[in-house]
Amino acid sequence: MTGGNRNDVTQLIPLLQAVPPVRGKRGRPRRRPDVVLGDRGYDHDKYRRLVWGLGVKPLIARRGTEHGSGLGTQRWVVERAFAHLHWFRRLRIRWEIRDDIHEAFLTLGCALICWRRLKSLR
Repeated sequence: MTGGNRNDVTQLIPLLQAVPPVRGKRGRPRRRPDVVLGDRGYDHDKYRRLVWGLGVKPLIARRGTEHGSGLGTQRWVVERAFAHLHWFRRLRIRWEIRDDIHEAFLTLGCALICWRRLKSLR
């Protein structure tokens, strides 16, 4: 967890390195995703090279190009998840000083969202 005024792109490489192994088919478990989607805020050649160096393909929108690249349709899932978390007023703005308390509220919020979704499927 970082401070509120940090640029997101600075946390891209540590995030990719922190991905746990994914269980699935026989053999060595995958350590990293195949592709990373990003908006124009991640459009830096330095970070593209670092992501490629980890063996991950960066699909990052270029600055100065027209919208409509198609990345938004896949990124919408993430944006929608953030919108659901913003239903909880306490998660909109981080008021807690301690990280563990904030992460506990995030976990609780995610659990409530999942519970509401599953309840509506009945």
